[in-house]
Amino acid sequence: MILLKLSLLSLWNRRVSVLLTIVAIAISVALLLGVEYIRKEAKVSFLSTISGTDLVVGARSGSVQLLLYSVFRIGNATNNISWKSYQELAANPLIEWTVPLSLGDSHKGFRVLGTNQDYFKFYRYGDKRALEFAQGQAFKGVFDTVLGAEVARKLGYQLGDKIVVAHGTSEVSTALHADKPFTVTGILKPTGTPLDRTIHITLEGLEAVHIDWVAGTKVSGYSISAAEALQKNLQPKVITAFLVGLKTRAAAFRVQRDMNDYKREPLLAILPGVALADLWQALGMFETVLRIISGFVVLAGLVGMLTTVLSTLNERRREMAILRAVGAYPYHILLLFIVEALVLALVGCLLGMILVYVLVWVARPWVIAEYGFYLRTWLPDLTSLALITVVVGLALLLSLLPGTIAYRRSLQDGLTIRT
Repeated sequence: MILLKLSLLSLWNRRVSVLLTIVAIAISVALLLGVEYIRKEAKVSFLSTISGTDLVVGARSGSVQLLLYSVFRIGNATNNISWKSYQELAANPLIEWTVPLSLGDSHKGFRVLGTNQDYFKFYRYGDKRALEFAQGQAFKGVFDTVLGAEVARKLGYQLGDKIVVAHGTSEVSTALHADKPFTVTGILKPTGTPLDRTIHITLEGLEAVHIDWVAGTKVSGYSISAAEALQKNLQPKVITAFLVGLKTRAAAFRVQRDMNDYKREPLLAILPGVALADLWQALGMFETVLRIISGFVVLAGLVGMLTTVLSTLNERRREMAILRAVGAYPYHILLLFIVEALVLALVGCLLGMILVYVLVWVARPWVIAEYGFYLRTWLPDLTSLALITVVVGLALLLSLLPGTIAYRRSLQDGLTIRT
């Protein structure tokens, strides 16, 4: 108890340098805990990009590749699925609903997705949250479009605006479907998923803009207007993939096997949750890099504490000599430095935890409004407490160096300070 009181008085006597040390430790601890919190929240969000969907079906390739282009709009399919095969598979009595997806076009760097109204009815993300409209409603006409929140925000689109999609996925394209523009009828609320960066159009609309195109090129001297296209048969011939919801999840493996063994064309059916977990594992090295960086920041903060203590050793030789003169043993000097380091580390960690809590609390409304990403309230869990314990342990370990130096000097120094 006496050592604690002496430590606090000594720290108060050096309060300016001590305060700077505590702030450095608090910031480094806040970064460490913040990185761990963001990592966990990102993982939860990532694994919840799509929920309530039992199977994702596409052309046979790899499960991660299928997941990337069908859910994350990254890359392209190796092949398409014929509309006839899709209808045949969707008629399976074990299937409750299906949602067709067709990719291939873009608009100013954002992917265009052809689908139907069932997409807005059955698609779920997060904790099985349904899609909601910030403005307008789902498309009804062939040339209607629904924009993701980020598309509308970045490009400044409003309801009623006209947009022209481009053939292919390049950010800059001259192959525009300029003669068949789409009208914005709805803007989705932010979801924090790739949906925010997606332009949704009807399958019929996607078919219409390509009605006078062959093999990715507009037919020379042949043009069909938007009005004329509406008179044509716009039933799609192929789609890229489709989502499946089953009547009972127990049938997932049976239906998956039936689709993987489909004879008409080679298909691949994946369980999205399993594929998402596999993809996250593949990205695991980035988690490790983040942890290493934050670990070095914490270490830098503790080394700063060590440097501050070492720089005051000469100034404190008289203090140590007086303590020895009034009866303190050499090991008391060592314990004094350990207690000081413990106080600095504990106060710094406490302030770091408070800083993380406040930052998350302040950022939550903005993150939800801008990105639709729900941040849970930060509270210390077992992992956070374990990290705090490691930080405090390292602080105590580092305190042994100045403590040992002061201990040895206390055996030699009297009341006279050597210069």
